[in-house]
Amino acid sequence: MKVAVFRKEHFNAAHRLHNADWSDEMNQKVFGKCNNPNYHGHNYELVVKLTGETNPETGYVYDMKVLSDIIKEHVTKRFDHKNLNLDVEEFKTLNPTAENIAVVIYNILREQIEADYDLKVTLYETERNYVEYPA
Repeated sequence: MKVAVFRKEHFNAAHRLHNADWSDEMNQKVFGKCNNPNYHGHNYELVVKLTGETNPETGYVYDMKVLSDIIKEHVTKRFDHKNLNLDVEEFKTLNPTAENIAVVIYNILREQIEADYDLKVTLYETERNYVEYPA
């Protein structure tokens, strides 16, 4: 019997959407306000979904305290109140779009969570804009 469990966390971070191979005009045309050279920020909401078999001894799919600790240690601590472009290694060469942030978070968590569990990351950049990975 597979069951899905969810953990919601949040972090605040600044970023700038920019493609260094493009002209300033092209970056402005494509990314608009998100290309502000002084950066801008979001209050990100992160939902981590794990799907797996319920352990008959504990009744848990996954210990939610352990999941919370993993997210806080490996994601929140790393991203919260940071400038993603300047402070997070992965985004020194990768445009920190919501899509790319979700994939990076997924890869970080996938290293920490056993492959027995299906993992999905949902990242809300705003109340109305969010991405899921894998789709």
